[in-house]
Amino acid sequence: MEAVFSDFGTYLQAFGLTIGLFVVSGLASLLLGVLLAAARVGPVAVLRSAATVYVTLFRNTPLLMIFIFMAVAMPKLGYNFKGIESLRIGDANVSAFFFRSCLALTLYTSAFVCEAFRSGVNAVPLGQAEAARAIGLTFRQSMSLVVLPQALRAVVPPLANVQIALVKNTSIAAVFGMAEAASTMRSFTNDNADQRVEIFLLFAVGYIIVVEVVAMASYAVERRWKVSA
Repeated sequence: MEAVFSDFGTYLQAFGLTIGLFVVSGLASLLLGVLLAAARVGPVAVLRSAATVYVTLFRNTPLLMIFIFMAVAMPKLGYNFKGIESLRIGDANVSAFFFRSCLALTLYTSAFVCEAFRSGVNAVPLGQAEAARAIGLTFRQSMSLVVLPQALRAVVPPLANVQIALVKNTSIAAVFGMAEAASTMRSFTNDNADQRVEIFLLFAVGYIIVVEVVAMASYAVERRWKVSA
């Protein structure tokens, strides 16, 4: 384990980048996923069909293919993000591919977030929405004031699983040279072949800690809402 502990700053920077990818993509996918779920259960047929096509497309497309599209096709289409200054996480400079990675993760994860929210909305008794419409609430008011507050309680467990999967999916960015945890682990093992098992275990522990933090946060939210319910 001397290889990692002698350069522990690089280890921390790698997980800092992993967490950065997770936080940005997680927040963006939550926002997009909620909008898609609202469209899927909404009364507008065009939006409902468009959201269904989106979910079907991205949920059934391998994440690696989406990354390849972002890395290869987008620059050829003129989307290079050159106007965005390099982001700094700690002492590490992050290239514009950070944003392409976040975009790929967001597009993919939002499809699963949408389905999690849609399942939560479907778990709310139909009479709740009918009662809201009966007292004159619009669709937007019914969703925001009546349906979604109840649906969120049912959404937390599947949504936590989606976010945990997102943490692990950030490792795909290593294929394209992002110096996140998986890429840094590969660099350490290449330079210290005799310590591969120990290096692997240390990075596995790092991933476990990040995942457990997400799981405990979701459990705390679920417990609080269950008590308030």
